[in-house]
Amino acid sequence: MTITHTFPGRWVEGAGLVLGPLLLLAGVLARTGADDFFPGQLAAYAAAPGRMVLSYSLFAAGIVLLWPGVSALTRTIGATRPGWARWGGTLVVLGLFGRVFHAGVSHLAFQLVDAFGLEAAQRAVASTYGAFHVFKAVNVAIMGGWIVLAIGAHLSRALGPVRCVALGLAAGLPLGVLKGSSDPVALLALAGLAVALVPAGVAVLRDGPAPRWWAVGLTVALIPAAFLLGMSG
Repeated sequence: MTITHTFPGRWVEGAGLVLGPLLLLAGVLARTGADDFFPGQLAAYAAAPGRMVLSYSLFAAGIVLLWPGVSALTRTIGATRPGWARWGGTLVVLGLFGRVFHAGVSHLAFQLVDAFGLEAAQRAVASTYGAFHVFKAVNVAIMGGWIVLAIGAHLSRALGPVRCVALGLAAGLPLGVLKGSSDPVALLALAGLAVALVPAGVAVLRDGPAPRWWAVGLTVALIPAAFLLGMSG
């Protein structure tokens, strides 16, 4: 079998590198001021549901958009350090899956506030917070994957030293359900992710011809159409 193209392609990868970190940072900044642990996060939702839904939605979208960006970075690393690329990329993507799972549980917890009230929701989350789920196995990957990827980026010279350190800072982003992540350490981790990946995304997007006008229009039209179909289903 001969591979003649890359998946998911330059435009998706470049958009992921640029938008992923920026959406994560915007999501965390939107919830600034709320206590970082689940009782405070639920209370913040009860007081301002629109703000918290926006915050968690931006964060979840950023997590999903990171995977094509990571794919592009691992391909660059793999040109000279394939082992580091495979391990780093695999661990980071597994970690992203774990964070998407956490986002789903957080969404359900917010619905408990609407259905049963704040105090009942806080009791329910408190009594089930440590429950087993298969994604506990990727907690190490959520944090350690960024360090492995940063080392690979340094050894392969895919990124400069400062941006490699910035990429490794992403390991400091707190993980789990209903984590506010607005403390200085988390903000530093997300700022580091943006410093490491956004310039790479701009370079990827500029490295080739612009997309055709109809492809841009179709993509823009598909986004609200997908939301409408999802809501109707």
